[in-house]
Amino acid sequence: MATDPDLTSAVRASGVDRSFGGVHALRDASFAARAGEIHALAGENGAGKSTMIKVLCGLVRADRGTVEILGEPVGRVVGPAARQRLGMATAFQELSLMPDLTVAENMLLQNPPRGRLGLVSRRRLVPEADALLRRFGVDHIDSAAVTAGLSVAHRQIVELVRALATEPRILILDEPTAALPDREVAWLAEHMRRLRDQGCCVIFTSHRWREIETFADRVTVFRNGTHVTTRSRITESEAVRLMSGRSLAGGYPDVTAIPVGDSALRVTDLRGGTLRGVSFDLRAGEVLGIGGLAGQGQRDLFLMLFGARRSAAGRIAVAGRPVTIRRPRDAIAAGVGIAYVPEDRKAEGLLMPMSIRDNLSLATLDHRSRLGFIRRGAERGAVRSIVSQLGIGTRRPQTQPVGTLSGGNQQKVLMGRWLLTDADVLLLFDVTRGVDAATKHDFYRLVAELAGRGKAVLLYSSETEEIARLCHRVLVLREGRIAAELAGPVGDAERIVAASLREVPGDRD
Repeated sequence: MATDPDLTSAVRASGVDRSFGGVHALRDASFAARAGEIHALAGENGAGKSTMIKVLCGLVRADRGTVEILGEPVGRVVGPAARQRLGMATAFQELSLMPDLTVAENMLLQNPPRGRLGLVSRRRLVPEADALLRRFGVDHIDSAAVTAGLSVAHRQIVELVRALATEPRILILDEPTAALPDREVAWLAEHMRRLRDQGCCVIFTSHRWREIETFADRVTVFRNGTHVTTRSRITESEAVRLMSGRSLAGGYPDVTAIPVGDSALRVTDLRGGTLRGVSFDLRAGEVLGIGGLAGQGQRDLFLMLFGARRSAAGRIAVAGRPVTIRRPRDAIAAGVGIAYVPEDRKAEGLLMPMSIRDNLSLATLDHRSRLGFIRRGAERGAVRSIVSQLGIGTRRPQTQPVGTLSGGNQQKVLMGRWLLTDADVLLLFDVTRGVDAATKHDFYRLVAELAGRGKAVLLYSSETEEIARLCHRVLVLREGRIAAELAGPVGDAERIVAASLREVPGDRD
């Protein structure tokens, strides 16, 4: 490892091994980060980044190796409390918030306000949580709201504020920006730099290489559970080669003019939730992007089109035929053929204890059953085909639990489930969230291939550049309405951001 021996490491791990069953997550792995720096830990899904972070913060016990925090050996002690006493704070992509508690209760869980008798003062919870949010410039989250009702992005912000509020000496952030739109990413970067300038060691992981290049003072690359290199600067193409052993060919696929296909999905005056009358026509072979600042109705739109949320008004037509979609079963029914791939694969998509096979075939069991019994031969053939097509990293799809796969492979399983339905309309909601750079480009090529085969794709991404570079056309939502339609290929993310900030006529009606 290329480190400066004259500078003391705030965090150091040496010779760390960790296995989970037959999966060797870390192999003689080493890592070191200094006080007063922002240090990025990069690698493909399954490279061992998250496991190393969990070893550092005491959530996972190393099978072998040593860990030092601020020069103090911590041995094989497990439990974040001991690390917190040393000044370490953490925030994870897999959120640790309790969904049935309010935002205030989650934020003040470890140090709630108490009355004279030492009992928790519930009347002070919300005011103190509000003050804490305002201290970090957050004024759009209701601290009295139940956490389960928040968007993934807002839950991530609550998790981050809770960690930032401790003013840590070491801050570890595992995929903190995966669910955040650009504005909130800039907010987090400001606080990361503030802590660094105060002497804090900030360690973070991200699959958005632009963030690593912009924020990190140094970068460590992991591959197959071991340390590859630590450098001050590294290009995305070189990082992908080091992480995956293959070159990043071509970046985004070429996007030509809007296909002149028949109407695949027509939406007229759709209302409900945050939507205030959305109309558009998605054509066969088209990738139509949905842009705009977070929380402007994008999620409501996708859920209503899939029947996972009821609309208050509006009409939907598929291939020119009016349809009624009250539940997901109506959307995936024969003759409709709408598939939805959600952002939160663990909460909304996959059944983690079940096998890869069971997760892949879940939406098509009716097609592979006879008299109520599954035709296992047909199921095995379909599963083998999609595993090969998407390059899902498994040798035992029939028995391996999907929860043991890396995040990128889990997302491929979720995508594969809906590809097996052969749906003509695909609703892709932030499908590259939390996957590595190489896997992202696999998804980019897949989206282009699907459009080339005549599929109609409605795409939302928290990374505006993806919308700009992948879509034939972009609709920008603002306050539940279409603020702008940008003819494609857009190419420039700034056009989408600028359109997001313009006021829609009638917004204040």
